[in-house]
Amino acid sequence: MWLIITLIAAVAATAAHFLMKNKKYKLNLLALMLWGTFIMILVDHVIAFISEGGEFIEVTTDGLISSGAMLGIVMLVPIFAIWAVAVYTPLGNKICIE
Repeated sequence: MWLIITLIAAVAATAAHFLMKNKKYKLNLLALMLWGTFIMILVDHVIAFISEGGEFIEVTTDGLISSGAMLGIVMLVPIFAIWAVAVYTPLGNKICIE
């Protein structure tokens, strides 16, 4: 489920990047981070599916967070925090992604 939530966030950020003319919010950086996260989770799911079998999209987990949807949301929090630092702090002005 966290794979699907990350995909939805990545598609939304990419669509917002292409629809907004204002580059002030660095949506390209947000989309890049979300697509990277999606690819990492996808590779993890594919390797686990090939080696262990079972379900490809899991609704529950065996970790500290048992809900797959909640895990997806929790995984997005650090990405949005890094993006917020890049957009709203002077440190973010040194980050140049065009």
